[in-house]
Amino acid sequence: MQLRWQPPLRANDNGTGNTLYLLPEFMWIDVHEGGIMLQASEMQQRFSHLQQTISETSRTCHADARIPQDLMNWMDELDKECKSASKVMSSKDEGRIRQWVDDLERIGDRADRACQQAGGLDAKVKDAVSSMHSELADLKRQLH
Repeated sequence: MQLRWQPPLRANDNGTGNTLYLLPEFMWIDVHEGGIMLQASEMQQRFSHLQQTISETSRTCHADARIPQDLMNWMDELDKECKSASKVMSSKDEGRIRQWVDDLERIGDRADRACQQAGGLDAKVKDAVSSMHSELADLKRQLH
């Protein structure tokens, strides 16, 4: 089973001049003055989903003997970084959380490039890596 983060659906203004978005889990986020506020529980859910996606993508890659070593290395690096999620989240330091997500997205970008440059990869692997990278990029955009 492949997990995929779906982009939020835009909803009507709530009378405050802010735009609300309905996320697939029916969580509301409030967009204000160019920023997005996510509640701690929503962030925890999002990080948990991200960890599952990265873990599943890594398993998909490790199951295919034709995966290039550089792609494996980037996936292993993502796995390693994901293990620090609870420590980063418990810090409640927005700057530290943003930096951690930025780092994950940068590694995910390298994994995606390695996947695109590799020839003869199974479509399942390409789709998993691409989906994972999209989710990382979406979260990064949401936090900035």
